[in-house]
Amino acid sequence: MNIARRFTQPGISPYSQFDYTIRASVLRNTDGSTVFNMQDIEVPSQWSQVATDILAQKYFRKAGVPLVDKEGNPVLDENGNQKTGAENSVRQVVHRLAGCWRHWGEQYGYFDSAEDAQAFYDEISYMLLKQMAAPNSPQWFNTGLNYAYNITGNPQGHYYVDPETKEMTKSGDSYTHPQPHACFIQSVDDDLVNEGGIFDLVTREARIFKFGSGTGSNFSNLRGSGEKLSGGGYSSGLMSFLKIFDRAAGAIKSGGTTRRAAKMVIVNIDHPDIEAFIEWKAKEEEKVAALVSGSKICSTFLKAIMSEAIANGTNRKTNPALDKLVHNAVHRGVPLNYIMRTLALVEQGYTSLDFDAFDTHYESEAYITVSGQNSNNSVRVTNDFMRAVERDEMWELRWRTNGEVARKVRARDLWQKINMSAWKSADPGLQFDTTFNEWHTCPADGRINGTNPCSEYAFLDDTACNLASINLNHFVSEAGNFQTDDFRHAVKLWTVVLEISVLMAQFPSKKIAQLSYEFRTLGLGYANLGTILMVAGIPYDSPKALAIAGAISAIMTGESYATSAELARDVGTFPGYQRNAESMLRVMRNHRRAAYNAPMEEYEQLTVYPMGIDEGICPAPLVAAARKAWDNALELGEQYGYRNAQVSVIAPTGTIGLVMDCDTTGIEPDFAIVKFKKLAGGGYFKIVNQSVRKALVNLGYSEKAIDDIEKYCKGHGTLVGCPTINRKRLQEKGFPDDKIEIIEKQLDNVFDIKFAFNKWALGEDFCHSLGFSDKQLDDFSFDMLRELGFTKDEIEKANDYICGTMMIEGAPHLKEEHLPIFDCANKCGKHGKRYIDYMAHVRMMAAAQPFISGSISKTVNMPADATVTDVDNVYMQSWKLMVKAIALYRDGSKLSQPLNSSSDDMIDEVIMLGDEDSLDETKGPREVQERIVERVYHRAERRRLPKKRTGHVREATVGGHKVFLRTGEYEDGSLGEIFIDMYKEGASFKGLMNCFAVLASKALQYGMPLEELVDTFTFTRFEPAGNVQGHEAIKNSTSILDYVFRSIGYDYLKRTDFVHVKAVDEVSENGNGNGSKKAKPVESVLPTLHLDFDNPVLTDLVAETVESISNTHSNGGTKSKVYEAKAKGYTGEQCSNCASMRVKRNGSCTVCDDCGTTSGCS
Repeated sequence: MNIARRFTQPGISPYSQFDYTIRASVLRNTDGSTVFNMQDIEVPSQWSQVATDILAQKYFRKAGVPLVDKEGNPVLDENGNQKTGAENSVRQVVHRLAGCWRHWGEQYGYFDSAEDAQAFYDEISYMLLKQMAAPNSPQWFNTGLNYAYNITGNPQGHYYVDPETKEMTKSGDSYTHPQPHACFIQSVDDDLVNEGGIFDLVTREARIFKFGSGTGSNFSNLRGSGEKLSGGGYSSGLMSFLKIFDRAAGAIKSGGTTRRAAKMVIVNIDHPDIEAFIEWKAKEEEKVAALVSGSKICSTFLKAIMSEAIANGTNRKTNPALDKLVHNAVHRGVPLNYIMRTLALVEQGYTSLDFDAFDTHYESEAYITVSGQNSNNSVRVTNDFMRAVERDEMWELRWRTNGEVARKVRARDLWQKINMSAWKSADPGLQFDTTFNEWHTCPADGRINGTNPCSEYAFLDDTACNLASINLNHFVSEAGNFQTDDFRHAVKLWTVVLEISVLMAQFPSKKIAQLSYEFRTLGLGYANLGTILMVAGIPYDSPKALAIAGAISAIMTGESYATSAELARDVGTFPGYQRNAESMLRVMRNHRRAAYNAPMEEYEQLTVYPMGIDEGICPAPLVAAARKAWDNALELGEQYGYRNAQVSVIAPTGTIGLVMDCDTTGIEPDFAIVKFKKLAGGGYFKIVNQSVRKALVNLGYSEKAIDDIEKYCKGHGTLVGCPTINRKRLQEKGFPDDKIEIIEKQLDNVFDIKFAFNKWALGEDFCHSLGFSDKQLDDFSFDMLRELGFTKDEIEKANDYICGTMMIEGAPHLKEEHLPIFDCANKCGKHGKRYIDYMAHVRMMAAAQPFISGSISKTVNMPADATVTDVDNVYMQSWKLMVKAIALYRDGSKLSQPLNSSSDDMIDEVIMLGDEDSLDETKGPREVQERIVERVYHRAERRRLPKKRTGHVREATVGGHKVFLRTGEYEDGSLGEIFIDMYKEGASFKGLMNCFAVLASKALQYGMPLEELVDTFTFTRFEPAGNVQGHEAIKNSTSILDYVFRSIGYDYLKRTDFVHVKAVDEVSENGNGNGSKKAKPVESVLPTLHLDFDNPVLTDLVAETVESISNTHSNGGTKSKVYEAKAKGYTGEQCSNCASMRVKRNGSCTVCDDCGTTSGCS
């Protein structure tokens, strides 16, 4: 193949066309501890800090890379051998990727000459450095490690078809043939243990999850509940096995990281167990709700009962308060057995009750207990079913073994269950089976039954797809014109990249290796469509936007198929082409007809018709380019055939979207007007979405008007000019100039003005001088401005002036007709009303789908007040508009996703305990607590820990075993208790560690010197032992106890005689990182507790009892973080990897804007 140059010149290195800078990348936990720290990272100057972090933290190879000095000379050890370490430059990564692709392409005849191979290398390198395109994450992880560094690695059970011998071959190592594929579809047979069966799939899924990829399967072959077995008896049914698969996926962290495995479960609409599957996730979430509420009620009542029984006896006849508590507890559903058990424990001398209260966090015990939470679930529906819904007909559910009718149900009843379950829990999504298969290029080899987890890759079972995406923002000129020739050139080169990736790849099973060799499916897509539309001044929800999206999609896929035909000319068609040629050419003709917006009667063998490109509103150059691309694709395909059965998808582009600095992913619109950009040294700065300024310039607004609009959005960042809260008003309240300056310096980047008024910034002594107590200052919900006398209206006006409205609605100078241009996926700011209508998402998918080989990964965002009827409309219209697959998310439909509230007075969770007669009306908390006495024969002098206490948590790995060390401190900062927890350990050892921690805590509280404990237990030797990971100073230990007491001695005694590395991330008193800083106490904020007592002092009793079960996921701090995140356009979820709240919707998945962790497979 001939490779032209558009971005580079012969003889000039693409690396020399960029200026570079040296940066650092640091990832910290929420407590400030360092998770990742890398210095001296070389990247192009135009790369953002987020892109730098993604490259360094995720994509740099961390070991085995030969090291060289600044002059390029090998760095040798004392034996004269070259040292190895980590990659530290983008040049290394780009070279190993582009060089590996060139190597394989050149070896197998993909280029006409050496000059073409060099041009390919240069152009691809330039595009990677320029952030014009990027392959999926497995390419960054695996490709080129053997080519560039001779890294091999142990074999992992992978296979490939040898390109020369055409023989199935088992891989001899991990990286000679890399694993570049992100998406897999796997079959499952109705067989328990044999190859291809149920438990074989568990193993195959685990192998895929381990390496960070995702997989989907259609489970409709499995027998329904009660279906006869060949050996007699009856099947336990589909759902019993799905729960096993769900548990397995939940136990595996994808790619060895903290994110969950990416998995899709699909069931056909005619399966006998379809109703149970449809309602599976919704019902499991109801179990979570029951667990959370029930555990809190039980814990509160049982502890109150124990306290009363200890104080006044267990005899209900002589203790009327206890009798009342028991009656009320039974009334609220507390099992009588547990009540009697609690009273029995009191009679045996016990004084405390351990009864956990669960919360709704998605990784809590409540969620872990139930099933169905580790996959995306979709129902596969046919046109026959959809018509049965329209006509209100009966629908037949069929046994899997003989195809006979198991029973009949109303189609509308099934449909209503789908809508209701999706409204409740955002699952199941829908996949339109008939549409998928009418656009199937290879029906002679089987049907399309499934997709990958995000639904964009859809093809035969047991196949794989590697993805890449092109950043559309780099193909728009300064004048706003789409540069079609540059785009077509990029499409051609990246089609070659993906084809070569199939050539060089290894696969997790023989069958996937064989079918991937025979069909060679590719997944080229794009990102930043929403950005280029906004910049061009075109509303996302407009006919012109739909036409442009269709034209760009048509150019991409048409040009990619044309390149595939050229590859077929040079290296041959895909092996399965001949038996599918007629069907594939029919699909190509239908694609071309959509480009010409042909009438319905011209399409071949379609029952649902596509949305064509409207030439009346689409820019003429785009229409011409789209039609030319499909003319060439069809003409060349008829002449040479095709090298690839599929070429395009629209993927989520989560992590790779961040490494390309994309504002929007896939075909998504933008999600916020004001964004927070990460700084190299940590922290963020607030900017207006850069697309807004470009759009305003293109719309003809003056620089002064643009400046006013931007200040309206992000604020003035100063007290100067603020009408309600300003320097004069603060001076009147007692603020000296130096304190006002402290506040002033924070204002440019705070989300809300109240965050600039706190004791940490102003100092506790000054806050006390204003008359505020420690209790007020420690309360997270404390609003200093309100207490200073400012009204809510004054604070709101100050907020809008200083911090900005975070929205563009109501901005000065902005014309009403221009508002739709700036609409985002979510409401912007605290008071924003506008957002892109949910049906606009469906229409945008419909505009692009006719020109995409596979499907589109996208979630339709719906507001919290959307109805079940609205869900019905989305699903029904998606089918009629020829969308292949659809998923939706209604705000607040997950228990783990709190509802967004635009009010400052956020609604707390309310737990109603007791009936109208209350828990009890006779005893107050102080009376009762004074009567609680431990049953011991001798009371030593014990120093009690405060009820509210500080401490810290250290997470580390000792000899491969995870250890969590948690401490509790007295008011003076001295150690008072420790907790040791180890996951994945045997019950006996874990129990011993817990008991030892209790013993050590008791010793500390009864006066045992900490020095004595440290000297006694350091250097104790037993397994597990070995290397320590996760501690900044301790790198090896001889046992778990050795690590625990080294760590305690280091933290509390400042001893360094048994540590290995000086601390680098401790926070000092002055914040300069040269010492340790005592943690600030944080008030435990409880759910609001409404009690109706005849004797009101008893309220305090239950409130104190409830305090022991409060948790961080129901406190005001977390709710405020969720509220703040959602006001910024994020989902409100917390990243499972770095705990950041900057998690945004990304196709069918989510992605963290800070660390790049994605819930998908790309």
